[in-house]
Amino acid sequence: MNHIKKIIILSLIVVGSNFAHGQDATWPLQKCIDKALENNIEIKIRQLEVKRIEKSRNSVWNQLLPNVSFNGNQSYNFGSTIDPSTNGRVSSNIQYDNFYLNANMNLIDFNAFANAQKNKIDIEKSKADKEVIENEYKLQLLDSYYQALFTQELLKIQKEQFKNAVFNLDRISKEVEIGSKPKSDLYDVQLSFAQEEKRILETQQLYNIQKMQLFQLMNVAAISISDVILISDSATASTQVSTEISNPKIKSAELNYKSSLKELSMHRASNLPVLSSFYSISSFYYKPLNQSNSSFENFGNQIGNNKNQQVGVQLSVPIFNGFRNSKKNVSAKIQTEKNKLVISQEQQKIENQIALEKQNQLNYLQLQNKFEETLTYAKASFTTTQAKFLSGKIESISLSSVKNQLLSSEYDVLKNTLQLQYINFKINLIQNNKL
Repeated sequence: MNHIKKIIILSLIVVGSNFAHGQDATWPLQKCIDKALENNIEIKIRQLEVKRIEKSRNSVWNQLLPNVSFNGNQSYNFGSTIDPSTNGRVSSNIQYDNFYLNANMNLIDFNAFANAQKNKIDIEKSKADKEVIENEYKLQLLDSYYQALFTQELLKIQKEQFKNAVFNLDRISKEVEIGSKPKSDLYDVQLSFAQEEKRILETQQLYNIQKMQLFQLMNVAAISISDVILISDSATASTQVSTEISNPKIKSAELNYKSSLKELSMHRASNLPVLSSFYSISSFYYKPLNQSNSSFENFGNQIGNNKNQQVGVQLSVPIFNGFRNSKKNVSAKIQTEKNKLVISQEQQKIENQIALEKQNQLNYLQLQNKFEETLTYAKASFTTTQAKFLSGKIESISLSSVKNQLLSSEYDVLKNTLQLQYINFKINLIQNNKL
């Protein structure tokens, strides 16, 4: 008898140890999401992409700033050539150095205006694309979190009911020992006890796997999975009543459409004139070679005397380029129409998904009263059946059946409550990208 008691106590210690160790290692849903967003590599990549696009953006004023360049060259002319000092042809060898500074600035360039606006939209689109990744990741985390939470709460119910199995086994063992019960009753109770232990062990194993999958999804490794306790926080799960949809997928599609409009404007601007101004200053130095009797100014004097400046305004009007711009315009217009349809497509997908989830929400609400009513009956049935079993009026197999019904009813109520929390969180994430 003492041996049986030791086994029972050891079983309780083993199956209850996980909940005794991790009281400080609680992980509510928001904590999991915050940690996951902090560790996710794909989101880090998207953040760097946003920074890259921000740094590569050129404002319209930046694009209209002048281009300034300095050039210099040295050349040697042999034989018959032009004397730079007289512009006459001479038969001699001359060293010729030329220096010039050029500046060119577009005053009116419609392509630059459209490109600057497109760059600004592209920054917003990169941010929206990052939000799309985050939203899909949050939905994955939500599903994984509640799958583990369902199993955790089932395990709690099984352990609570296991106390009754321990009580029955201990009582029947004593009664068999004093001869008031046949040994066959002990075998039945031991079988039921072993089956409950097996179910608890299977649930515990499933729970550990689901927690491991959750923390792998969060990219969190340095933690003891067995110490983790998930928290059902019904206070943050509010029923969604707003009809406004601000899903990042729709926002990304809208920005993609705006970007394509600006790209179309850029192609059209290729057919518009460009007004630019220019300024240049130049000078040169020459020196006859192998002419001992020639006279010429020194380098400093020549650079000053030969200095020349030029300033002007230029208008460039495209006339014909082989219909290349026309083809680009047609292609860009088709792409714009395509991107406009994508907005409607994404809007439709999100609305359908929300409608489906709200129907699930309504179903869970309708089931809640039925589950609670069934649980009331199951508790009453178990109480009377337990009393009949202890008085020897029924066998343990009948008690086991009623007990399984109670377990199922308790889990149905609890899971349905958690399903309502889960569906509220999911609707909020799909509709507004927040819990």
